[in-house]
Amino acid sequence: MTDALETLSPSGGAGEASCCAPKSACCAAPASGPSWWKTIPGRKYLFSTWATVLGGPLLVLIFDRPEALNFVTFAVKAFAGTLPYIAFAVALIAWLKAAGAEAYVGRAFAGRERQAIVLAALFGGLAPFCSCEVIPFIAGLLAVGAPLSAIMAFWLSSPLIDPPTLLITAGALGWSFAIGKAAFAVTLGLLGGTAVALAMRAGAFANPVKVPSSAGGSGCGASPQTGRPVWQFWHEGTRREKFVAELRANAGFLVKWLALAYVLEAALVTYVPADMIASAVGGDGIGAIVISALVGMPAYLNSYVAPPLLAGLMDQGMSAGAAMAFMIAGAVSSIPAMAAVWSLVRPQVFAVYLGLGFFGAVLSGLLFQLVI
Repeated sequence: MTDALETLSPSGGAGEASCCAPKSACCAAPASGPSWWKTIPGRKYLFSTWATVLGGPLLVLIFDRPEALNFVTFAVKAFAGTLPYIAFAVALIAWLKAAGAEAYVGRAFAGRERQAIVLAALFGGLAPFCSCEVIPFIAGLLAVGAPLSAIMAFWLSSPLIDPPTLLITAGALGWSFAIGKAAFAVTLGLLGGTAVALAMRAGAFANPVKVPSSAGGSGCGASPQTGRPVWQFWHEGTRREKFVAELRANAGFLVKWLALAYVLEAALVTYVPADMIASAVGGDGIGAIVISALVGMPAYLNSYVAPPLLAGLMDQGMSAGAAMAFMIAGAVSSIPAMAAVWSLVRPQVFAVYLGLGFFGAVLSGLLFQLVI
């Protein structure tokens, strides 16, 4: 992910686009690494995100030709399912920025952070998004300056439960498990949002965003005559240009990183069978709950596949707490989701996201084990 972001948020960050000019005055760094590295032609592209996206299927075609079609089909279908969300989020970001509405969005949350956290956690429990499909909406909220605390609440709760998942979980594992997972989803959202809000009051996460901006922070604010956003931006040439530039920048950004996420997902589904993942988390006791959360975090086992597999393992002796911890950890953070999250936020926020996901999974498993 060395090319994580060619352009960073206008609020700051260490990237070429945000460096001072001339480049030689402040961007020059001492030579590092072996000299042969610099002689590799096109090394920037060989180790880029797009190289991984295109190279993954190519490697499967070369070394495992019978699986190549299934591999590509899975990745393409998963990406196509997310395209409507990408289109909506990208168009909304571009419209708000061209209209100069970012400040208004931020002020809408002023003094209402607690309410925003609660609503985000509750809405996340109803939104039918997996850990990758939620990324375009998170990108949009980050781009227009919504509070990170409310975003984190939505981010944590949304992939955990939705009405179809609730019914599937109830059918395979019973209503007590399904209702418990829904309750833990909202609780984890509230816990994560509150933790981030307290950390921000202490001075943390002052500049959490990596979302690109094509205009470098300059451009179209609110109307100088009325001080309000210009919602019909297409009447002004500058705002039309801003809209197109933001559309291109954010579309390219989201398409690239979600394509990577789904290629990684296809690799996991193809070469790491779901039953193999699930069988690694059998057992009982606190240790089994912790191990289940650790295994579940990088694994990909979606909320439709996990319940029947875990039901079989529970019949063989797996504890209910370990099953709950595995389901929650896997839904919040899998390797594909991590790749997409890494593209949006800075390392400190990424670490907190993972930490909250793991802590929430273990805590949910322990509580569920005590109640059941």
